Amino acid sequence: MKFLLKFKSKSNRAPTSDRSNRDGFTLVETLLALAIFTISVVALMAVLSEGVADTSYAKKKLIAVYLAQEGVEYIRNMRDTFVLYDAGGAQAGWTVFNNNLTDASACQGVNGCYFGDLNAADFSDTTQPMIGIVVTACGTNCPTMLYDATTGKYNYTTGASSGYIRKIWITPANPTNETKVVSKVSWTQGSGTYNITFSENLFNWVE
Repeated sequence: MKFLLKFKSKSNRAPTSDRSNRDGFTLVETLLALAIFTISVVALMAVLSEGVADTSYAKKKLIAVYLAQEGVEYIRNMRDTFVLYDAGGAQAGWTVFNNNLTDASACQGVNGCYFGDLNAADFSDTTQPMIGIVVTACGTNCPTMLYDATTGKYNYTTGASSGYIRKIWITPANPTNETKVVSKVSWTQGSGTYNITFSENLFNWVE
């Protein structure tokens, strides 16, 4: 007697409808992955952009510090020249120094004053050049300083706009012996306006 055995094979494969849910990525998963990637890239670009902006601000601030300090140095050197070389003596030179910054140039005014870096030939007395520096009232606005890439100097006659504005004020605390000098440099960067201010009290130190 023969027995015919029939085996019914069973497949472990899931139905087509079930496989489609497990193989590859669904549209939702793909979109989610793209969203995460995009957010990561945007965040990285924001960090890099902020780093560049901070570096640029640090550079501009350092230049502004030097320009503000230079403003005080100019006035101090002017004081020294008047006091040391005035024919009438130290006290007379001190008086002329103060008058040069108050009466002639209105450095005590609300808008302050500024001065240019002239050539030796432009001074009336080349042996005492600091006396010949022209100090001018700003009026409504002080002019923007220029930067000459050839000489590396900031001035008011040659070069491209540097974006820096320097204003000088003086306050005679005691006109006989003491005068306060304030030098302020301001600039605009991005959507903000920044400034650096230096001040110093100058004395009539020669008797």
